[in-house]
Amino acid sequence: MRDSLLWMVAAGLLVLFAAGCTAAFASDEGGSVPVYTVADTTGDWGFPSPFAHYARGPGYTRMSFLFDTLIWKNKTEYVPALAERWEMEGDDVYIFHLRDGVTWHDGEEFTADDVVFTVEYTLDHPYQWVDSGIIESAEALDESTVRITLSEPYAPFLDQVAGTLPILPEHIWSEVDDPATYRDQDALVGTGPYTLDVDDYDKVQGTYRYVAYQDYYRGEPMVSELRFVKISAPNAAAELRQGKVDTAPIEPEMIDLLEDDFEILEVPAHWWNYKLMINHQKAPMSDKRFRQALARAIDRDELVDIAARGYGLAGSPGFVPPDNDWYNPEIDDLYPHDPAEAEELLDDLGYDGETIELLVRGNDAEAERIGELIEADLEAVGIDVDLRTMDSKTVDSKVGDWDFDLAVSGHGGVIGDPNFLAKNTIDMEGFNSARYDENSDLTELLEEQMTETDEDDRQDLIDQAQVLYAEDVPALSLYYTESFVAHDGRVDLYYTYNGMALGIPIALNKLSFVGV
Repeated sequence: MRDSLLWMVAAGLLVLFAAGCTAAFASDEGGSVPVYTVADTTGDWGFPSPFAHYARGPGYTRMSFLFDTLIWKNKTEYVPALAERWEMEGDDVYIFHLRDGVTWHDGEEFTADDVVFTVEYTLDHPYQWVDSGIIESAEALDESTVRITLSEPYAPFLDQVAGTLPILPEHIWSEVDDPATYRDQDALVGTGPYTLDVDDYDKVQGTYRYVAYQDYYRGEPMVSELRFVKISAPNAAAELRQGKVDTAPIEPEMIDLLEDDFEILEVPAHWWNYKLMINHQKAPMSDKRFRQALARAIDRDELVDIAARGYGLAGSPGFVPPDNDWYNPEIDDLYPHDPAEAEELLDDLGYDGETIELLVRGNDAEAERIGELIEADLEAVGIDVDLRTMDSKTVDSKVGDWDFDLAVSGHGGVIGDPNFLAKNTIDMEGFNSARYDENSDLTELLEEQMTETDEDDRQDLIDQAQVLYAEDVPALSLYYTESFVAHDGRVDLYYTYNGMALGIPIALNKLSFVGV
């Protein structure tokens, strides 16, 4: 049996996180770090409420400092959050035993009714990262116990629902009809370790200022004030050395300059994926022979060598990274770089040489280089390319609206539960997903694996799905890139076990700042 995380979350193990271990997570260093500053090269990731944050990992991360989930993850495992323990009844019912003494930032008591309300509210007002539709019902058994019944078994429930869905205060959100536009101060009232005044979020400057919530149930956070500031990527080393920031993403070339005075964290290659989004609803991209020609024409190994400067792993045509436990080695030899075969496929489908637009994020030097290399590869096989550079949010918007031909994109979350393959293929909402449902066999496999609780049987379904994905090429993984973060060591930063929530590869777990 291949090693995986899936049934580490089996009920028998989860119950070990009993109330007695909760005290072990309490901080005894409240306020020992007065101010901690995090550098970000983008800046604004949206208003940090559950319904207004930008739909990428940094947006969720900023929201997570204010709002808690039922369970969470630390460096090595799942840990209690608002639920101090939980167990399963059968294969489709979860019982969550909630913490006592938890309060919302406005002083109101947190109860089981808030959990039930959140589930019901998100059925009417879907939360962008969680499919609440899998939940048949949520019932408060008493003030501190909730029963959640699923419509059918759902293997990734703990990871992708209980560990991702932010719990809302009923006394505030029950009066909100349009959550996406709700920007009042109350929209930021959660149970998390920090509070944020609406005036301490500056969309233009891309800055956030969080203040520790002294009544946080794990104890007063170690970091009293947490700031996010925007910097220019080339200035990261200077900002760190001058003490202007405590942590920043850095380029590989900066490691030698910083490693004597700072701690360097490396993101494993398979945590972040650069990929080519393909508008398969529009000709000629709608013909899978054209998409297969793209896969043959683009030299993914060269992308790693040049764009990633050797810090990466060539993409798998089946999307799952080769160093992931769920990878199917049968697709190892699919789509080697073969310009001649690409030209044959283009001739076979009757491609007439029309110009194909390729969108690239202009605030990402690595993505720009990827675009230039892809342009050269495609033009070498006779595809005329119009390379266009624009800001990342515009690229995301165009991809989401199907207003594109090809686009260089990227995201984390290709780790943890293998349902990431389904979420990035048949999820018809997110701009990170290929939104591809034209192969009924592929769709059926990806839907079936969600309900399959036997690991070996689920592996077989994931293996089959990778083969069909590779054949149809709804999107093309270019490479999985390594990246680096430097920090001054005042806070124990780390990469969360299988990524935060759905698999966010960012070393800013809120528990680091609480000091647990």
